[in-house]
Amino acid sequence: MPELKIRKNVANGVERSRAKAVTPSTSQSLYAKRTQVYPKRVNGTFRKLKWFILIVLLGIYYITPWIRWDRGPLAPNQAVLIDFENARFYFFFIEIWPQEIYYLTGLLILAALGLFLATALFGRVWCGYACPQTIWTDLFMAVERFFEGDRNARIRLDKAKWSASKVAKKTAKHAVWIYISMLTGGAWILYFHDAPTIARDLLLGHAPLTAYTFLAIMTFVTYALAGFMREQVCTFMCPWPRIQAAMIDDEALNVVYRHDRGEPRGAHKKGEAWDGRGDCIGCRQCIAVCPTGIVIRDGAQPECIGCALCIDACDEIMVKIGRPKGLIYYDTDANIERRLRGEKDEYNLFRPRILIYSAVFLAVGAVMLYSLLNRSELDMNVLRDRIPNFVRLSDGSIRNGYTVKILNKATHERELTLEAVGLDGVKISVVGLKKTDGSYTLYAPADQVLDYKAYLAITDVSKMPDSKVFFLRITDTKTGEVTQTETMFITGKRK
Repeated sequence: MPELKIRKNVANGVERSRAKAVTPSTSQSLYAKRTQVYPKRVNGTFRKLKWFILIVLLGIYYITPWIRWDRGPLAPNQAVLIDFENARFYFFFIEIWPQEIYYLTGLLILAALGLFLATALFGRVWCGYACPQTIWTDLFMAVERFFEGDRNARIRLDKAKWSASKVAKKTAKHAVWIYISMLTGGAWILYFHDAPTIARDLLLGHAPLTAYTFLAIMTFVTYALAGFMREQVCTFMCPWPRIQAAMIDDEALNVVYRHDRGEPRGAHKKGEAWDGRGDCIGCRQCIAVCPTGIVIRDGAQPECIGCALCIDACDEIMVKIGRPKGLIYYDTDANIERRLRGEKDEYNLFRPRILIYSAVFLAVGAVMLYSLLNRSELDMNVLRDRIPNFVRLSDGSIRNGYTVKILNKATHERELTLEAVGLDGVKISVVGLKKTDGSYTLYAPADQVLDYKAYLAITDVSKMPDSKVFFLRITDTKTGEVTQTETMFITGKRK
């Protein structure tokens, strides 16, 4: 009996152990709770540079839609306008039509190559200074500090119980955040409509529903990303931290902690000698000012956006303790290794990847510039009728029909003549037009696309093949500008 009792107790203990092992309270979560980051205010060279870039870029974003550009009486006078209604993209003196989408493709390629080149040279300089997420997050954090104070004050405020003062500060902060977010969304809409008109309509409630929809979307996105998600966007949503590893090497400049100079680190008292120890005193100010909350001393990390605020914080401490600046600075991993070996610093800007990125960037830019400078303001598309392919007329001649689309990109009306080049004995007729002096005059309104229906007839096709390739050509009667399109005439003969 005692033995049976012992066995039962052991069995029950095993079962309790198994149950405890699978209890949800002891299972490990796949997701970690976010640790709130409270970046500290810092002053210094790179902080001033970031403020300057922020003001310039936000100024460009908010002011650009209001700039006017005279394109003539029939064209919009907004300098930068994405006109979906009329299928145009205006950028100062440049007007892009739908069939010229390759210009936008070229700009995207140049932007990607420029980002690759900047990353290969200076690491995540884009993320730290020019990324929209960084710009608006910096602006939102400035508002937060204005109402709630610096790092320690914000930490105390968040831990404190709710009071009238806390409610007032939080309400004021979020009110300004929402206002900035609405301005951001409103400015985005201005790029797709005439700015003064749509701004007035938005305020009076007369704007289209799509305008209010996108205003709400952009407001919410800006408010959420810059106000709440912040470093989470850079860490988890943005793919660039993972891609940049392929762009950089040991010779790329990055914000780095110079462990060759800082180690071994530790607390330092005034008057103590510096022999046998590094310059880092473990003050953790580089962590306190970091907008993503990382430890720069741990080396390269995906979370680091290269904002260089840790440089300003560390330089301030170095001045206070009487040590040289630059313990954290822009440097290369290769240089740190060279100094450990007692070698001199080198900065190799002419590495293979730099040369390749630069060459491709210049090549694409040159092609786009050449194409833009030689861009014609007169274009034509020709669509041949296929049902039927041809018609045999009562006099025995063969007739083909064509839809001629004329694109007049100029700001003035054109008078054009139409002719068939490479097709002998052809008679041309244009629906709705009469001949003048033996030819048809086609009118092309300014900045518009106009369709004409043209018929070409040939009486004797006995010496022609089943199909004959030729060109339909239009010529401006005033300027002599010419454009032509290859097409085909079907005779209907069997081979």
